[in-house]
Amino acid sequence: MLKQHLIAFVFVSCMPFLQTTYSLSLSGKLSNGVLLSNDASGKYAVIIDAGSTGSRVHVLHFDRNLDLVQIGQDFEFFKAIKPGLSSYADGPEAAAQSLKPLLEKAEAIVPKEFRANTPVKVGATAGLRLLKGDSSEKILQAVRDLLKNESSLKYKAEWVTILEGSQEAAYIWAAINYLLGTAGKKYSETVGTIDLGGGSVQMTYAVSKEVALKASKLSKKETYIQEKNLLGSTYHLYAYSYLNYGLLAARAEILKVSRNSSHPCILYGYHGYYTYGDVAYRASAFPTGPNMKKCRAFVLKALKINAPCKHKKCTFNGVWNGGGGDGQKNLYVASFFYDRASQVGVIKTNVPSATARPLHFLSAAKCACRTKYKDIKSVFPNINESDRPFTCLDLVYEYSLLVNGFGLNPFKKITLVKKIKYKDSLLETAWPLGSAIDAVSSQN
Repeated sequence: MLKQHLIAFVFVSCMPFLQTTYSLSLSGKLSNGVLLSNDASGKYAVIIDAGSTGSRVHVLHFDRNLDLVQIGQDFEFFKAIKPGLSSYADGPEAAAQSLKPLLEKAEAIVPKEFRANTPVKVGATAGLRLLKGDSSEKILQAVRDLLKNESSLKYKAEWVTILEGSQEAAYIWAAINYLLGTAGKKYSETVGTIDLGGGSVQMTYAVSKEVALKASKLSKKETYIQEKNLLGSTYHLYAYSYLNYGLLAARAEILKVSRNSSHPCILYGYHGYYTYGDVAYRASAFPTGPNMKKCRAFVLKALKINAPCKHKKCTFNGVWNGGGGDGQKNLYVASFFYDRASQVGVIKTNVPSATARPLHFLSAAKCACRTKYKDIKSVFPNINESDRPFTCLDLVYEYSLLVNGFGLNPFKKITLVKKIKYKDSLLETAWPLGSAIDAVSSQN
């Protein structure tokens, strides 16, 4: 059974085993603040990403065929401010006003004659979800009032929201398939996506209409399947967000499994704590260092691999797997999967994307788990200091999540991705692009 699959290596080297990659240069920056589009036709979209640490505005311009048009010398205008909306928990009006500089900049870029038909959408993520009481809703309402009363852009109340994990997942899927040129094609020609964030991990892929009609349901009102119109084609997307299984949240779940003061996933020589969600978890190594077999067992227990499955087939924790099919035969894997892979030598650093296999994470884990804490910096110099004690744990988790959680063959080729080539530039595979595509596609 794949869920019990373990791979033994006769020899595991700590030398990087780099995959074939490509590297490109980004197009030039905007000069002298001139932010004029090279083409005055088509559609614009303004997306504000209201994250926990700051807010960012993305302005995109599409031609009549919904191809991206350059704004100045780039395919996207981007501007960020700090702090994030959640920093104004007791001042909703101040939170809304913090977005005004971003809004003014966006309106200056969009030609006057296009503004009334240019959608402006605000998607808030993790930070607002954590606010107590009705603070988050008060902030969202203040932002709605700002857009309604002070913006010349097209506004709808439902476009200002806290993004659900499944929404974010669908937008990332749309962005990646758009940049690859597979959006608008048959569902079987699209790629699936797995995005490993800090708090959650999302899997998204297109399924056939037949699978969608027979799809399992989360509840009487909720379904695993979303219908998404993209570039003239209708897709049935399996999009699910596994809350508390992002890399940072999973560390806490894995550390909680141990009832002792020591843990088999922590590097030899480290004795400390890991804090997540204002809770400190003991993170101390065994006297003999990490134990891969026990570490894997703890990870699988945290994943709830053996939880009851009420569906035909589940991933982990009793969640329906979507039925599989051609929509997930090619997988693009992002965020912390890409980050750790580039930091430990599975792929080269600073490349936009590269292919690898799940077993490469296991090989890197074996190397990390036998490395002492005092030596981890010299072996893996690109890992951030705060992450070093958890190098073994992180890599064991990522391998187990792919193989035991999502059921991938350890030898399956996957693409680790941060950016994708679009014409002569590299664009990030982030949800705001997918949201913009969704907005202009629905207008078409």
